[in-house]
Amino acid sequence: MHTMKETCSLTGLAYETLKYYCNEGLVPNVKRDSRNRRVFDDHDVAWIKDLNCLKRCGMSIEEMKKYLGYCLEGQKTIPLRQVMLNEKRAALKEHIAELKACLKYIDWKQNFYADVLSGKTPYISNLIRVSGKQD
Repeated sequence: MHTMKETCSLTGLAYETLKYYCNEGLVPNVKRDSRNRRVFDDHDVAWIKDLNCLKRCGMSIEEMKKYLGYCLEGQKTIPLRQVMLNEKRAALKEHIAELKACLKYIDWKQNFYADVLSGKTPYISNLIRVSGKQD
């Protein structure tokens, strides 16, 4: 059995986040020790790691609760879980494409700056007007 602090270390969650997840019912069947403190077994830790990943994938607390509900219903809800995960996957792929475009811009800008500093390219700015030129 693992304490809250140990579980946080094992899962990468902040203490308050784990406490919140427990209070929201996202960690079912939370056990308590003799001093009434939460303790977690290895199955709980694995599930909490899953929750952490689902959150990083963009699932809201309500979506995680819905997903948990499906999981607790067993194998018959696998198709519903697949739909949820496919939707998150599509959103993540779109976000990755946006991030790749951002990286492409940054790489282009860094190359432009390197070329300007080396004298290969004249400096041009969209923010600084060259006097004597009309727009």
